Amino acid sequence: MKILDGIAGIADGYDAFILDLWGVVHDGRAPYPGVLDALANLRERGKKIVMLTNAPRRSWFIDSMLARMGVERHLYDETLSSGEVTWRVLRDRTHPFMAGLGDRAFHIGPERDLSVIEDGVARLVPTPREAEFLLNTGPDPERGPKSVEPYRPALAACLAAGLPMICVNPDRAVMVAGERLLCAGAFADVYREGGGRVLEIGKPDPEVYAPVLAALGNPPLHRVLAVGDTPHTDLAGAKAVGIDCLWAMTGLAGDSYGLDPDPELLDREAAHHGVTPVAAVRSFTWAG
Repeated sequence: MKILDGIAGIADGYDAFILDLWGVVHDGRAPYPGVLDALANLRERGKKIVMLTNAPRRSWFIDSMLARMGVERHLYDETLSSGEVTWRVLRDRTHPFMAGLGDRAFHIGPERDLSVIEDGVARLVPTPREAEFLLNTGPDPERGPKSVEPYRPALAACLAAGLPMICVNPDRAVMVAGERLLCAGAFADVYREGGGRVLEIGKPDPEVYAPVLAALGNPPLHRVLAVGDTPHTDLAGAKAVGIDCLWAMTGLAGDSYGLDPDPELLDREAAHHGVTPVAAVRSFTWAG
């Protein structure tokens, strides 16, 4: 696999970019070095940019977080989060998974994720016995983000109550300031193993790409490039909708392979996940 130092050499081949956030644009605390310059260069060349993230919070929340990091709004066109899509699913109730479900949810996750139920699209109840579904947004501060073990009793209680799970972040893990932390997808795996029914909302589901492509102006698919650090979500999602992808060696990829990985190892890993990135890039910078 070819490994690029930056995106300058391939940028003119695309009109629109779909960027993952955690692991590509920022590390959960601050933008990676060179990212703001890369975004500015793309915008100067008239490129459209949408941030697509599996974060379990609504898009307005993500935009405010990016602003605090110094990723200014003029550097991109729009944000779409799995939290935003979940809010729409709960509001519209047209998804087949929602058939027969009421609005009472038992929540596993931190309070900061509750924008996904704002405007009354669902209401929280204190016990699984009172709920009609399990809303899983990931680890909470009390039980921590390092192991699924503290969450097993709550997951078992939800399974015993027969609750279907809505998983608002299909990622299994994320890198935050150099530390690997669990995401909601890790709990979804446990729930499935116990026989639970799960709806995962976010990448790699092709359905989340339709509003993204609309926000980009529905360009020809061969003129769209997705950039991500995770093969089974970012890269697999791009493949599912027929767009090119670039594998960023930051975030989870950087933790797994380092910034100077063996190209043959990356080829084997990509084949294992069934994805075909056009190249890898050491980080999302302009000239490298």
